[in-house]
Parts: sequence; structure tokens; C-alpha cells
Amino acid sequence: MIFNLFKFKSKKPKSAVPKAKEPLLEAMENYKNSPMTGFHIPGHNRGEGVHPRFKNLIGADVLKLDTTDEFDNLGTLHPSTGAIKEAQEIAANVYGAKRTYFITTGSTTANLALAFGVTNPNEEILIGRNCHRSVLTGLIMTGAKVNWVIPKKLNDWAIFGNIDPDDIEHKLKTNRNIKLVWITNPTYEGVVSDIKKISEICKKYKASLIVDEAHGSLWKFNSKLPKSALEYGADAVVHSLHKTGGAMTQASMLHLAKNSRFDEEKITHALKLFHTTSPSLLLLTSLDAQRSYLNSSDGAKKLNSAIENALYFRKEAKNIKNLSVLDGDIDCTIDITKIFIKMKGLTGLELEHILEYDYNIEIESASDEGLLILSNIGNAKDEFEHLINSLKEISKKIEENQYIYKSKNNKIMPLVDPDIVMNLKEAYFAPKELVKKEEAIGRISSEVIALCPPGISILLPGEIIKQEHMPYLFDYDKLEVIKE
Repeated sequence: MIFNLFKFKSKKPKSAVPKAKEPLLEAMENYKNSPMTGFHIPGHNRGEGVHPRFKNLIGADVLKLDTTDEFDNLGTLHPSTGAIKEAQEIAANVYGAKRTYFITTGSTTANLALAFGVTNPNEEILIGRNCHRSVLTGLIMTGAKVNWVIPKKLNDWAIFGNIDPDDIEHKLKTNRNIKLVWITNPTYEGVVSDIKKISEICKKYKASLIVDEAHGSLWKFNSKLPKSALEYGADAVVHSLHKTGGAMTQASMLHLAKNSRFDEEKITHALKLFHTTSPSLLLLTSLDAQRSYLNSSDGAKKLNSAIENALYFRKEAKNIKNLSVLDGDIDCTIDITKIFIKMKGLTGLELEHILEYDYNIEIESASDEGLLILSNIGNAKDEFEHLINSLKEISKKIEENQYIYKSKNNKIMPLVDPDIVMNLKEAYFAPKELVKKEEAIGRISSEVIALCPPGISILLPGEIIKQEHMPYLFDYDKLEVIKE
């Protein structure tokens, strides 16, 4: 007997089947609860072929859910089908986008796809100097020409600040060849630019706007936080939900706005080029789950707690001698959940070391000047109380001269204005040689040097290496330069 496997139809009309609130999460639960015999990738077969110690470390259930996007009605990512497609559509609706793409290889892939999907060789692009290195990687490949807009420098904190809308307008007014503006907002330390005004200026000069909003994925869900660029008319926005949104590491989203100037098909095809063909269902499901959680009453409580914890810290910190906290003022708007501090008498790196080894506290990052603390949706109030008490003790010990450190010059934020003499792509693929760092001064860089976090470039191909760069290159003995 020959069976026609495709002739059977559901007795219920399709429209009568209620849509799941978390379609991908539900599909994965069904997958877990209805195991089948598998003869496919991944070869560990639901954890049966995994090193026992590793299995015990991460848990058997995690390995059971480590599957690909081709089985058990989970759908596929490229092209998007089934539960994956439905989850992306719900996310687009929540964020107010025309199209949302789930990314399992970090916002790096989103930036690469945008570069490939919207830029052309020798096309001039206006970019904030504090952009992530992945943006430059994409432009190296496409051959687009970079025109920099330099953010304000908060010299007392040794970090980049906001981008002045007037600088954007000046660039667009004096160079009508620029049809794309690409900026980062917020900065790694939480400084916020006036995206509303920047968006209006871009529209005035008929330029498209991309906002790398990697660190602003929570903004949509609480009015006490800044508004997302999607609400201000940006054409495309990137969100790293794994950074602050609670999704698993490498899980991100790329949104195209409802009135985006970009060709959706070009973006889709570019993502196929750069995205993995074996996306992790665990990461995809975490995006679906976190989108739903952040948009729920329970998620709202968690986010509100993160904001209240940040406000509590800022209030208590004012009473700690020697401690300064970056706060918003007339020249600087901030995301209050990102707390940049400095302690008089210690470098940020020294303070990080003390917090870690004496008080079992890990922070996000540190530089010579200060360190960054994140008030996350997963933090509890008692953790901040411990942090405050620890800083009080450290301040007291400073007063008693208990700390004797020899400060290192390990600068992190590259506040050096670039001197560009060659196109990115031309310089990257030019003949090159390695020279000692000290002998590289005055030569043309042929490599991307960007420390992560936060992934902001110190030097790029085609830029003159200066004496001012040396303090930022403490991990380098040799540099790659254009061969003379």
C-alpha cells in the first residue's frame, strides 16, 4: 500500500487555532516532551554522546534542547518559517518594526548584514567614531568610504559622550553625497544622544539612519528609560538582547522600521550570507521568551526593580567620600541603569581588582579613570547594598592610606581623532608588514585594533599611527602597517 503523506488536512480550520504567546518557546517545550529517535545533526543525540562531566556541568535538559532549526515543527530561520517566523512577527509587533530578524551570532552579524545590504563601493557613509568594530568590518568588505562624526568627549571621565545633532547637520549640509548616517546610541557607558533631532535632520537631507542600539534593548519597556530609535524614525535598529535584555549570550535582533528606506530583500539576502546555517534553537527560543517576559507584568516588575536599584545606588553613592558617579545634566543624558563611577585615589582598574578579590564583586568593565556597573533585571537590592557597603569600606581605607598602588597606564577608550589617508578596504588589502610598536609612529595602519569591551576602534586601516595612540596599545608589541 502506498500512503500519500501530504493528503491529510486538519479537521479544524486554521483560523480557529489560537496563536501561542511564545510560539517558539511552546514549540521547544513540545519538542522536549515528545522525543523522537534521531539520526541527524547534532551528533551528540540529545546529550547521549557528550562528555559526562560537561553534561553534569550544564545539565542534561540543556543538551536535550540543543537542536537545529529543521525538525519537529520548529521552523527554519532562513527562510523564516513555522514557529520561528511567528516569533519574529510577534517581536516586530512589540518593538514597532516592519520586520524583525532573530540573530544567534550577536549584533556583529546584524551590523555586517546591514553594511552589505545598504552600502556600495566608494559610497560615503557618515559614522560615529565610537561605532562597534563590526560596523567597520562590514564597510571594509563593501568598500564604502567612511566620513567620521566625532562624539563629544567627556574628558573628566575619559569616555565618549553624545553625538551633537549640529555636527550631523553640518556634515550632511556640506557633503550632499552622504545618504546614510550610522551611529551608536547609547554609548557603552550609557550616554544618550538626541536621536529625535538627529532623525529629523536625516529626513531633512534625505539620508537614511541606522542606530546601533545594542545596549538599549530595554528602552521599549519602561517610560523611565529613553525612547528607542524605532519610535523616532530610524530606518534600522540593532538590539543585543543578550547584553541587558536577559536573552542568552549572542542572541540579538535586527529591526527594520515600518517606513524604512531600506530594501528588505537585500537585508534578508545579506543575513543569509553572514548568519550561521546552524542557528542554535536555544538562542532563538531565548529571544522569543525574553520578548514575551519583558512585555509582561512580571517582566515589567523586574525592569522597574533594576531602575529602582540604580536610583538607590546613585542616591547612596552621594554619601561616599572619594566616589563620583556620572549623572545626567544639561550636556549629558544617560540611561540610569548604566552606572559609571570613579574613586579618588584609585584607578578604575585598581578599584575593579579590589572589588573582585576582596569583596567577590564583578563589574562590567574598567579603565584607568573609572569602571562600569550595570543595574540589570537579574540583580537584587541586597546585591546593591553589598556594593554600597563595599565602596564605603574602600573609601575609608583610602583615607587611612591602606592602599598603595602603582597605577598602570591601561587606557581603554580611544579618544584620539583619526588622521585618514587611505580608504578602509584599500588599506586593509594593501601589502603590509609587522613593525615594533614604537617604530610604527607616522606609518599607516593596515589592521583593525579595537579592544572589547566595548569594541570601539583605536586604529583602523588607512589611519596614521600617532604618539597619542601608544597608551591604548598596551597589549601590542608589534603593529601591522602598510608596506613602504
